[in-house]
Amino acid sequence: MEIDALLKQLASRHGSDLFLSTGAPPSARFDGVLTPLSEQPFKPGEVATVAASLMDAEQRREFDRDLEMNLAISRTGIGRFRVNIFKQRNDVSIVIRNVKLDIPRFEDLKLPPVLLETVMLKQGLILFVGATDSGKSTSLAALIDHRNRHSSGHIITIEDPVEYIHRHKKSIINQREVGVDTRSFHAALKNTLRQAPDVVLIGEIRDRETMEHALAFAETGHLVLSTLHANNANQALDRIINFFPEERRPQLLHSLGNHLKAFVSQRLVRTLDGQRRAAVEVMLGTPTIADLIRRNELGELKVIMEKSGELGMQTFDDALYKLVAEGVLSAQEALKHADSINNLKLKLKLARPGDVSGSSAGEWGLVD
Repeated sequence: MEIDALLKQLASRHGSDLFLSTGAPPSARFDGVLTPLSEQPFKPGEVATVAASLMDAEQRREFDRDLEMNLAISRTGIGRFRVNIFKQRNDVSIVIRNVKLDIPRFEDLKLPPVLLETVMLKQGLILFVGATDSGKSTSLAALIDHRNRHSSGHIITIEDPVEYIHRHKKSIINQREVGVDTRSFHAALKNTLRQAPDVVLIGEIRDRETMEHALAFAETGHLVLSTLHANNANQALDRIINFFPEERRPQLLHSLGNHLKAFVSQRLVRTLDGQRRAAVEVMLGTPTIADLIRRNELGELKVIMEKSGELGMQTFDDALYKLVAEGVLSAQEALKHADSINNLKLKLKLARPGDVSGSSAGEWGLVD
């Protein structure tokens, strides 16, 4: 199958990634599920031929030297794609990411409304945490788009790779891609303040230096958004703390307590209609939360979150319970993703019949 035909399938079916590897058929990820696009596997050398067709002469020389290549391609009437070409088992493989031009609206993602308030703040730090393919980038893109549509200013993003293309609206938005527009996150971050931003999006915080830049930007009056790989707010805070040596942690916690505006953790769950939806945990930087962080009493954070629903906070288990109550999610699926299976199971069992829709008595028997 020709590469353009595969790209057309990926784009038309709103897939996220296309995988080309010797011995396997071309496959794409749709709604998180890897799906073959053909019954015919690639023969040795075929993927290498496709790779050569995607690169120019200079890129081919660089690939021969480094055995890795990142590039962007565009196809008129199909879309824009990021391509990673690499060697494996003495052959070539390709992974192609669909760069989406249509940014989902915040309302369509059904995220907690309180996040719209946080993204309009003048300064502070907003962190999205979750596993790979948990929808963090999509949620951030929707929030940046909301800010772009409703507030004037200068937004700078530093991403690896760029996953959504933003257009200038009320704000001017400049997107810098690592490896294309800048050599590294660190190189871009060193020059960011010289570019007079109001909002800075850092694609991912992977190390201490990036975390230091994020906090410095927040401390100097900028709104900073970023992502981190962790399962929930507590794990994310532990990871951030472990970036730093022991002697610097009190200063770090003080800075986090002062400038953290929101920790947003999300997991994609399978809904009753077969779609995927984000279950979202929200921790807001209230005075109580800030004080607990400064005092390193992180074990108390979840208790405060559970008691602060009226402020817009919620734990994962709260979010899962609400989705079951709305008839969006099965109890079994909710329990698969719960932080505390026993607590969520008890909450579901104690719910009044009218509180939880779409759940039969038989279903409750299954979760006992």
